[in-house]
Amino acid sequence: MNEEQRNYVLRTVEERGVRLVRLWFTDVLGNLKSFAISPVELENALEDGMTFDGSSIDGFSRVQESDVLAVPDANTFEVLPWGDTKTPEARVFCDIHNLDGTPFEGDPRQVLKRNLAAARALGLTFFVAPDMEYFYFAPPQRGQAPEPLDEAGFFDLTTSDISDSMRKQTIRTLEAMGIPVEYSFHEDAPSQHEIDLRHNDGLSMADSIMTFRLVVKEVAASQGVHASFMPKPLEGVQGSGMHVHLSLFSGEENAFYSPDDAYNLSPIAKHFMAGLLRHAAEITAVTNQTVNSYKRLVPGFEAPVHISWARNNRSGLIRVPIPKKGNPMATRIEYRSPDPACNPYLAFSVILAAGMRGIRDSYELPVEADANLFQLDDAQLAALGIDQIPASLGDALKVMETSELVKEALGDHIFEWFLRNKRNEWRSYKAHVSAFEHDRYLRSL
Repeated sequence: MNEEQRNYVLRTVEERGVRLVRLWFTDVLGNLKSFAISPVELENALEDGMTFDGSSIDGFSRVQESDVLAVPDANTFEVLPWGDTKTPEARVFCDIHNLDGTPFEGDPRQVLKRNLAAARALGLTFFVAPDMEYFYFAPPQRGQAPEPLDEAGFFDLTTSDISDSMRKQTIRTLEAMGIPVEYSFHEDAPSQHEIDLRHNDGLSMADSIMTFRLVVKEVAASQGVHASFMPKPLEGVQGSGMHVHLSLFSGEENAFYSPDDAYNLSPIAKHFMAGLLRHAAEITAVTNQTVNSYKRLVPGFEAPVHISWARNNRSGLIRVPIPKKGNPMATRIEYRSPDPACNPYLAFSVILAAGMRGIRDSYELPVEADANLFQLDDAQLAALGIDQIPASLGDALKVMETSELVKEALGDHIFEWFLRNKRNEWRSYKAHVSAFEHDRYLRSL
């Protein structure tokens, strides 16, 4: 641990009068977990970690091997900009270790660190900038449809209302926590909003996404509103995605950029894209981990279905944005299937692993698919050699369970637990009798 950063944390806690320090980490599904320690325990925690019962966390330890260590990452320390100003609290993300100090294989953050290290061994640093979409609703009532707060649409400039106020407050809170925002606006669906985060290295961005989701919900709750990252909460309108803009840097140089290519894409960029396309079906269960995720991934709502790429075609899985003024540093690719309900540590891990496999094995990039793929029938798509991503969680799990790449990226522990958990979710969904079935069949059959 950097001694200077450690001393900064201890000094800040004392100077700001911090009363509680919350140790944050996630379970395998990306649910934020936390326990609090007093400032007097912080120095010990930074030095040796804090022991807790891992068997109480889904996907962590079994009862017979329960204890694990939460080791704070001092670089992620922030004073929380909400709550009682007289008794301030802080948070710090943790890596989970076994008691002997080795990385705990059930910790998603450690999984991402391992995949990032593999890229760094080749001199490459992974950068991500996500477009975060979500909805505001009135407090949900069980058995009732979600109630949007507005009927506005894409880029609508609404009058000063509660949604606009919450979005502004969310941005101020994020920036107070060191998370810079690039854009924010009203999205296409009623009461749907988007906040785009400025690019950062993969680990910092995964931490930022976990913080972002909590901040959005905290700000909404303070106004008596429910914020949801459910991928498809409303029927007949667009769902919420988490498009991720990706790049690799070699030192200070953008490894995706080449001045000698018509699209300014380097061989590394093309191999990375080819890896993502070839392994897209295998990683979809991780980037889109809920039954509801696949209600978004259908034709007609701008969500990607086809495993293809193009420069300015939003019907494909990968889009290559045109950089402003040909800026070499801005050359990147946009992977469009993930949704904001995923575990960002695991999603970034499999995305990076797929791209790096393409680089390592020199995959050849398919030709650009610049047509509107939603207008083509199955025969036309087949003639172009374009497949589709899995159409359901069940289909995605079948592909994932045979994937050597995903198993290697996640590690045996998380790979096997994730499959078991999601198979149970799929079985429960298949056995559920929905309102759709009652409305369609009960009276007619």
